[in-house]
Amino acid sequence: MKATPDFEIGDIPVSRGESRRIDLPVVSLYTNTEMAIPVHVQRGKRDGPVLFVCAAVHGDELNGIEVISRLIRRRALQSLRGTLIAVPMVNVYGVLQHTRYLPDRRDLNRSFPGSAKGSLAARMAHVFLNEVVTKCDYGIDLHTGAAHRSNLPQIRANLDDVATRAMAKAFGVPVLLNTSIRDGSLRQAAADLGVRILLYEAGEALRFDELCIRAGVKGVINVLRHLHMLPKGRRNNPIEPFVARRSGWLRAGDSGIANYMKSLGDQVHEGELLATIADPFGNALDRVCCNGVGIIIGQQNIPLVQEGEAMYHIAYFREPQEVVENLELLQDSLLPDENF
Repeated sequence: MKATPDFEIGDIPVSRGESRRIDLPVVSLYTNTEMAIPVHVQRGKRDGPVLFVCAAVHGDELNGIEVISRLIRRRALQSLRGTLIAVPMVNVYGVLQHTRYLPDRRDLNRSFPGSAKGSLAARMAHVFLNEVVTKCDYGIDLHTGAAHRSNLPQIRANLDDVATRAMAKAFGVPVLLNTSIRDGSLRQAAADLGVRILLYEAGEALRFDELCIRAGVKGVINVLRHLHMLPKGRRNNPIEPFVARRSGWLRAGDSGIANYMKSLGDQVHEGELLATIADPFGNALDRVCCNGVGIIIGQQNIPLVQEGEAMYHIAYFREPQEVVENLELLQDSLLPDENF
């Protein structure tokens, strides 16, 4: 529990029972405009863990912005114990420009831990890491698929760590991926600081997906309850997630126009036809077939494909039918009139 009575971010103190909006200065642009990271800090009246939730580390990944917007308006947070740090836009420049990257074409999620005197990406990573992440015990990083790619709601984390695995299960999505940590990522920098972190992937860049947003809000609330930062609530039909130890992309064997026959969440079997690729005259060029038994957790959406391009992301499970049933349970549990 890293919060203290004199807890502060950006030299601005936040007292117990207080909520504050803080702008963390990052850099001045050549227009003489100050660029800052917006931060919402909410402290409970009682001590407890410190959790950050952040979105738009990639500036074109928008679902997480809406997840945080809805999260900080929830009345349940009036009972918060500990401290919640919500950052709806880490890569503010990317959001303004509708792009994944920063002006120097660097990926912020490959620039951690950053440097106070490095590139713009390095400076932004340095500010966020030192002003937010170092003050936390836990974190949730909200992402979507890239442009023209959709991801099924899933959690990626170091599931070999018992406490992280328990958080991931509490989040409440059917698919958990035990993924390695990439160099320069926020996950790696947080892990190096002893901060346990989940990465939530759901939806597509530059699009809102209502199911993914609702699953994200509910998932964060579930984690807050798991960490005893919120009172336990009723969990009707809790989802028992399945862990995939292996996943991989199926790629186009030729360039052409794709006809997709399977969608996100579908159960697939070895040898099953997932898509065909044809030339502009309709002549068959390639057949994309599954190489194992699993669930589609990521999909290319645009029908124009180049040779070698990733088309389907498959998570491999021993019992995929049960995963499909839990996907249906997730959809049923996120009806518009639900008050969780």
